[in-house]
Amino acid sequence: MPLVAHTDLPTFNRLRQEGQNVLSPERATHQHIRELHIGLLNMMPDSAIEATERQFFRLVGEANPIAQFFLHPFTLEELPRGEKAKAHIDAYYETFDQLKRDGLDALIITGANVTHPDLAQEAFWKPLTEVVDWAYDNVTSVLCSCLATHAVVQSHHGQKRTHMGDKLWGVYSHRVIDPKHPLVNDVNTRFDVPHSRFNQITTGQFQQADLKVLVESVEAGVHLAVSKDGLRVVYFQGHPEYDTISLLKEYKREVTLYFYGQRIDYPPFPENYFSLRNQAIFNEYRERLELAKSSQATMPEFPEDLVIDALDNTWHDTAEAVIGNWIGLVYQITHHIRNIPFMEGVDPDNPLGLE
Repeated sequence: MPLVAHTDLPTFNRLRQEGQNVLSPERATHQHIRELHIGLLNMMPDSAIEATERQFFRLVGEANPIAQFFLHPFTLEELPRGEKAKAHIDAYYETFDQLKRDGLDALIITGANVTHPDLAQEAFWKPLTEVVDWAYDNVTSVLCSCLATHAVVQSHHGQKRTHMGDKLWGVYSHRVIDPKHPLVNDVNTRFDVPHSRFNQITTGQFQQADLKVLVESVEAGVHLAVSKDGLRVVYFQGHPEYDTISLLKEYKREVTLYFYGQRIDYPPFPENYFSLRNQAIFNEYRERLELAKSSQATMPEFPEDLVIDALDNTWHDTAEAVIGNWIGLVYQITHHIRNIPFMEGVDPDNPLGLE
C-alpha cells in the first residue's frame, strides 16, 4: 500500500510526480488497512540528505502491499549541517524524543560521512549508539545501511571494519547463501547490488559476531546479514536503495574534484556500471578535461545527458523484494505484539522460528 503524506515533506510531492501512489492523511483514514510507522535516521551529509531520503521512501513505498506506511525522518544534532540542510530538517524532520514518545514499528539507519579511522571517535558515535540501544528494546527490527552496519557491528559486537586499500565502487553480482531464510524468500538466487566504500566487515567477522550471512559476493564480500534471531537487526553493506543515476552522480563528483585539484588521480570508472559506449564517451571527455585543466580553462560540461539514457538498473527489483519481505515480517510480528492473533506461539527471542 502507499506512503501516507502525513507532513509537508517535499519528498512526497516528488514521489507523486514519479507516479508513486501517495495518500493524503484524509484518504488514508478511509482505508481499512493496518498502518506501519517506520523511522528513518538520516545521517547522510548535506549534499545527499534529500536524495537518500527519497531513495528509502521510494523503496519502502513500492515494496509491500500489506500496509500504509508512515515514514518518520530524523537525524542527529551532533552532525554538522549547513543552513539549507538545517532549514530542511527544522521544517520537516521529527526529533528522536518525539519518536521515543510516539513509538515506531521499525527503523532504518543510513550511512554517514566519517573523518576518523575509528568510528568510536566520530561525533555521531554516542548518539547513534543511544538510538540503537533504544531500538533494540522498542522496535521490531532495525535495518542498517553501509556505514551504519559498520558502526553497529563495532558497538554491539566488537568487530571493527577493515580498510580494503582501494575503494570498492560499482555494481557487483551477489549470491543468496541461505535461500530458506524469509528475508530472501522468493528472491533471485543471484542478483546485483551497488557498493561504494573503502572499508568492510568480512564474512569471518560477521560469523564471529554470531550474525548470519544471507547474501555475499566474490568481488564485493557480504551484502546482507542478520542477527541470530533472524529479524532484530538487518545489515546491508551495499546500497540497494541507489537510484539508477547515483553512481553517475558520484563519478561526476569525483571528476570535478580532480579538475579542481581536490583529488590527485583521475577517478576510475565504477565497475560493471558503464557500457562500452558510455566509457568511450567519458574517455573522450577526459581528453578535453585534461586539456582544459592544463591550460587553466573552464571545466568542460560533463556529458551526463549523453549517457543517462543508456544506464541500466539491475538491482532495484530485488531490493524491492527484500525490503518487501522485511516489511512483511515486521507486520507479522507487530500484529502479534499488539495482541492481534496473526501469529500464534511466537517466541520473542526467535520470532521467525529459525532453527
